[in-house]
Order: sequence, then C-alpha cells, then structure tokens
Amino acid sequence: MNVSRPPRPQEFRTAARPSLRQEVAEAIKSYILDNRLKPGDPLPSEAELCTALGASRSSIREAVKTLAVLDIVEVRRGHGTYVGRLSLSALVEGLAFRGLLEPKDDFRILFELVEVRELIERGLAERILATLAPEDLDALDTLVDEMDQRGAHDGDGFAACDRSFHERLVRRLDNKLVAQLSLAFWDVYAIVAPHLEGISAEDEAGTIADHRAIVRAARAGDTEGFVRALRDHYAPVRRRLTEARATMETAQPAGTDTPST
Repeated sequence: MNVSRPPRPQEFRTAARPSLRQEVAEAIKSYILDNRLKPGDPLPSEAELCTALGASRSSIREAVKTLAVLDIVEVRRGHGTYVGRLSLSALVEGLAFRGLLEPKDDFRILFELVEVRELIERGLAERILATLAPEDLDALDTLVDEMDQRGAHDGDGFAACDRSFHERLVRRLDNKLVAQLSLAFWDVYAIVAPHLEGISAEDEAGTIADHRAIVRAARAGDTEGFVRALRDHYAPVRRRLTEARATMETAQPAGTDTPST
C-alpha cells in the first residue's frame, strides 16, 4: 500500500507562490508606479522591459496580456505598449458573464447598478448643476425630444438617447470613474434588456416627463427639484427590475434550488 508522504514546508511555500506571469505583471505595475507614468504614456520596449525587470520575453508577453485584460496596459499593434486608461471594462465583462451564467443575476446586478448610479447622480447634484453649460442643457433637451419622437417601440434608439442623456449629465465632472460607472450600467443593461417586459405607453410618457423635469430643474439651478426628478425617474426602473426578478423566481420549476442573492 502506497502512502503519500505529507508535503514538506518548502513545498507549501512553492505551491502558494504566485506564477511567474503574476510576478512579472506585478513588476510591470511597480515599474509604472515607480516611474510615475500616466494613462497613455508609453512603456519601454519588450527588450528594455526584459533588461529592466530581469525577465524573459515570453514572461513579459504573458504578463502584458494579463494586464491588457484589466486595462492596466494597452497594446497598440505596430506602436507598442502604453499605460491603459484604467476603465471598468473588466468589471463589466465579469458582471455580464455572471448574468449569463445565472439569468436571475442579470436583474440583481442591474438593480444594484441602477441604485449606485442614482446615488451618484443625486449625491453630486450640486456639482452637476454647477458644471452644466448652456450647450449641455440644449443637448439634453434635444435628446428628450428625440426620445419623444422615437418612442419606446424603438427600443435601441430610445435606450441610446437615455444613455446619451445621463452621460451628458456627468460629462463635465472632473471624475472619470463616474462616467465609467454610467457606461458600465448601460453595457450590462444591453444584456438584460431583452429579458424585461416592454415599456408601456404610461411608462414611456413618464420616462420622457421625468427627463424633461430633470432638464427644467437644471436650467433653473433647482437642486431639490433636480434630485426629486432623478428619484422619480429611477423609481419605475427599480420597480420593473423587481417585478422581473419576482416573475423569474415564480416561474422556477418546483424542486429547483433558488440561488441565494
């Protein structure tokens, strides 16, 4: 009978040690920080990184691939490697994939993103109103008019106008993360939307009216009215997501375990 011996302490250390690719990726991140590189700045060539970090070309390439997925670096074919723009695309991909694995997660994830986006816009209401220029307000009115003309039956166009509207609200804020979170919401929404019930005529009219109220309050510099209009706008969205989630749970076959959320 063969009895496997327990691993020695050094073997535990070896097993817990990060892969060479991870080590080189961390070294590249440290290089970026140590040299105070900013998004868009070029990184040294592959050969120069090999010399600077004492790593092989294959290790550098694998590490760069890992960092590119996270948007920490950006590889431009024929030009080289640059410090990435540090977007939330990796987060969005992860959220979207979780939704595809478990459809009910679609609604929970989107509900949470709606909640976060509403909190951000309401919490930054004063700053948003202070940064909106007259041309922004005109553009917001134009987008609401286009939503009215298209109608909710033009699902993609209607949603695209809504997306542009909220992107325009925060465009002038000196906070790229806010804009990225807003786009993250829409990227996940694009996956979830086909599972939601169509917008009723009443919902459509309410959505357009809420957007008009947001612009009207912004033009008047009315922070309280702006916050109230945002709250009214998001309330039906949360309701529809809650109803969709409840419907999916009710439709689940008997005897099937409901994943905890």
